[in-house]
Amino acid sequence: MRVFVAWTLIFVFVVVSPFAALAQSPNGNGIATASVVKPNYELASRWTQQKIGKLVFDTSVTPHWMETGDRFWYAYETNKGKSYFIVDPVRKSKTPLFDNAKMAATLSLLTRTPFDAQHIPIKDLKMVKKDTVLQFALDVPKDADIPNYKAPENKDDKDSANSKTKTLYFEHDLATAKTVLLDNFEPPKKPRWASVSPDENTVVFAKNHNLYMMDAANYEKARKKGDDASIVETQLTTDGVQDFSYARRISDDDKRDLKISDKDLGDKEKLNKLRLPAIQLYWSKDSRRISTVRQDQRKVADLFVINSLSNPRPTLESYKYVMPGEENAPQAEMSVITLESKGKVAVKADRFKDQLLGVSSEEITNINREKEKTEPQWLSNNSDRFYFTRFSRDRQRLDICEANANSGEVRVLIEERLNTYIENKPLRIINNGQELIHWSERDGWGHYYLYDASGNLKNQITSGEYVTDTIVGVDEKARVLYFTGNGREKGEDPYYSHLYRVNLDGTGLKLLNPGNASHAISMSDSNKYFVDNASRVNTAPESLLYDDIGNKASGLETTDTSALLEAGYQFPEPFQVKADDGITDLYGVMYKPFDFDVKKKYPIIAFVYPGPQTESVTKTFTPRNERIALAQVGFIVIEVGNRGGNPQRSKWYHNYGYGNLRDYGLADKKAAIEQLARRHSFIDIDKVGIYGHSGGGFMSTAALLVYPDFFKVAVSSSGNHENNVYNRNWSETNHGVKEVTDKDGNVKFEYSIDKNSEIAKNLKGHLLITTGDIDDNVHPANTLRLADALIKANKRFDLFVFPGKRHAYGDVGDYFFWMKVDYFAKHLLGESAGGADMIELQKEKEQGGDKKGGRGSGGGGGSD
Repeated sequence: MRVFVAWTLIFVFVVVSPFAALAQSPNGNGIATASVVKPNYELASRWTQQKIGKLVFDTSVTPHWMETGDRFWYAYETNKGKSYFIVDPVRKSKTPLFDNAKMAATLSLLTRTPFDAQHIPIKDLKMVKKDTVLQFALDVPKDADIPNYKAPENKDDKDSANSKTKTLYFEHDLATAKTVLLDNFEPPKKPRWASVSPDENTVVFAKNHNLYMMDAANYEKARKKGDDASIVETQLTTDGVQDFSYARRISDDDKRDLKISDKDLGDKEKLNKLRLPAIQLYWSKDSRRISTVRQDQRKVADLFVINSLSNPRPTLESYKYVMPGEENAPQAEMSVITLESKGKVAVKADRFKDQLLGVSSEEITNINREKEKTEPQWLSNNSDRFYFTRFSRDRQRLDICEANANSGEVRVLIEERLNTYIENKPLRIINNGQELIHWSERDGWGHYYLYDASGNLKNQITSGEYVTDTIVGVDEKARVLYFTGNGREKGEDPYYSHLYRVNLDGTGLKLLNPGNASHAISMSDSNKYFVDNASRVNTAPESLLYDDIGNKASGLETTDTSALLEAGYQFPEPFQVKADDGITDLYGVMYKPFDFDVKKKYPIIAFVYPGPQTESVTKTFTPRNERIALAQVGFIVIEVGNRGGNPQRSKWYHNYGYGNLRDYGLADKKAAIEQLARRHSFIDIDKVGIYGHSGGGFMSTAALLVYPDFFKVAVSSSGNHENNVYNRNWSETNHGVKEVTDKDGNVKFEYSIDKNSEIAKNLKGHLLITTGDIDDNVHPANTLRLADALIKANKRFDLFVFPGKRHAYGDVGDYFFWMKVDYFAKHLLGESAGGADMIELQKEKEQGGDKKGGRGSGGGGGSD
């Protein structure tokens, strides 16, 4: 029977039992019960992400570049345990960072807790003292008696009364191989509220909506005891107010770190006394100044969610949220603050109505990242000027600007104009700011251009029908640019990324890491060496070390897939089809059951995310993937791109859906499935399912409504079904908003978009829609308005609300996965598991699972 539950504070929620519609007929959907393929829950349960995590471990090398030379260390885990290596590219050596057996013995002696070479749970390892010493942590039982050990006076949360372990810290001298337990040691923990200057002498934070600062000595006091009455703080601004604040909105992570409860958020007096994270600050390199971009949201309307799980009472959560086309949009203010004088200069950045501003920042070096010095710094070598970007609200106009930090005057250096939305990538400066490297899609493909300091174009650096992506490095002396790109190598999937070098005058383009795979890059700060992780869905990944001209320096690791293959794993199969126009190539991946029988007919299910920021088609070896487990139930599961879905193709391809965000990708999904069915007799074209999260939730529901005779079943989670109530930036950017100027010169914005609710009457198949009840990204109203339209159209459907969950479903991801399994099994195979218990999920919990395995999340990409 159907169950209706109502919340009546702000919204009325209708919750329908998720499988109530299944009881409407003996077989759920008219499919003959004598199905050729029976749902195989047992096989699916053997290939959950948790269990795959026990068959294959690390699949790539993450280099930790060291402060001295071009050396790096890395950890790599296999079924033999975790090993640590140090690599010296100059000497072409790769040696163990320490002897695992000796380290295990030493740690056992020091802690009286047994370890062996395969099981040393080291964590938080880092290099200190100019790369001569390793510092790391280790958890031991809380009641362990540690000889001659003096515990720190200030214990962290790990040592709280509810914890079963305590954390010890060690140092290992690389030269002597001696390991010591550190007495009375508590590693310096950087509070979330602190923005630390480059010289580490000043810390800036927000308090009572304004900016404050303290010096290094007071910062150390605050880290040890936040409410120390002797701490001296200096107020920097006085104009911060509610909704025009220098403090950013408090996130769930902030609440945990700052120990703020939902109840505290309603206590303004208590909240105003807390140090909070500031809106993102950008430091001048000499630490004299900061720049800020503050949003005036005082006229922006509120949005609400109710956290029913808050204790002791449910809480109402309010936040500012701009919907597309709304008149009252945030107003950006950019300013510069000189710390010594506390003087504030407003940057004269006004040009477009409701414009968007962003400060250009310096790339964070590997060394600074290792030292956790990640505060954004100005893209400038002095504190007298910096660069910023300025977008019009419709994103069709972009200015690259230079600001004078003393006067606030602005100079426009580069203008980009386009009739669809403009993409941009970080600006780079070279030659002490005398030259700029700028990325643009002005010729239909993403390429880099060289400008002088005044904004005059010198030359196009890259060109051709391929897409450049990230700048990895610039050798200013040799005048060489290192960048990633894709689509240039013939015969390869155009989404496979490679590293290239090219002279700044546009000559000498060279591929540095060939191989028919996608290549993830980490380059040393000197640009002399890079680690290359090559991977694709149907091959074991390989990690290699190259030099700057593409010579292979050494091999590092190849992922061990032996246990995975021995257990019966089969690689997914890449495929290529044509889009609905019969011309455009689309690329996809097919997952089959491991007990696949070519003589049987299998329903086909498409996992979708329409983009435009990604197509969610797996390109790399990703065995911990819920599509694999879903296929084992008895389905062919596919991922395939669509026109308009990815910026890593031509600008034409990427903007194909501009102005038609509901329907633009559906014809391609349908055409792809039809082509696959013609190629493969084992695909049952009469049993087509589709699912996705966020934008994929929106798309999967739209598929059932636009092509109701083709798509038969959809599971749509957290979908932005009503893009008129989704956030302005995503909707207006990717769909388009029209800027209109009346006869008096007043500028307004007009927005119109097709919604899933408008075609609810078309539903024929089986639809399950879900949402988290405190989703502050894609608000639950998106799902509930669709539900209302379906009810008014007298349609049977299923609705499920996850209490206390936001846009991602977090720790109920596994529950949602098996809900999907049940829904597709019932409606595409004619039967599903019975009873109240999700037996497979309970078995997983009884077996202890594994933290490495991840979760079978409701994810798949967000619309934001």
